Amino acid sequence: MKVALKQRNSKMCIMCGLDNEYGVRAPFYSMEDGSVMTVFRYRPQHQSYPGRVHGGLITSMLDEMGLRALWAKEGTEETFGVTFSLETKFRKPVPYDEDIIGRGIVVKDTPRFCKSEVFLHDRYGNILANGTVNYIKLDTQTIAENVDAHEEMCYLIADGVTEIEFIKE
Repeated sequence: MKVALKQRNSKMCIMCGLDNEYGVRAPFYSMEDGSVMTVFRYRPQHQSYPGRVHGGLITSMLDEMGLRALWAKEGTEETFGVTFSLETKFRKPVPYDEDIIGRGIVVKDTPRFCKSEVFLHDRYGNILANGTVNYIKLDTQTIAENVDAHEEMCYLIADGVTEIEFIKE
């Protein structure tokens, strides 16, 4: 699937923050079909049991992709919000040190709310985890005082990715 544009990374987010030494540091891409995708690797520091990623970090990635799916749909990173509900289904163990492909797409969008379906796949197209994320759209000053979203979401680093190979299960 073709990449329409690369989305920004933040400083400290646990999923995309490039300055967070414990973070996943995942890149995100708005795709030509209006979805968001990422290809990333969890690290051993993200484990629960040996060889498996902690469920909270799996859920965190699903959460991250939900709002980023709205950015992909809108073609802008101007809308912010907070999660008000999230359902995660763990299908198979998620390994670390292997490529994971994430995909999210908006299934409902109103002026105040957004609902996204999100998935984590292995490189063979098997669904490892999926979920439904509901957001309430809020101004960044309502979310946290003295926050400049543009200052936090400051990294836009070209990486030459123009297409992501995606196999549907």
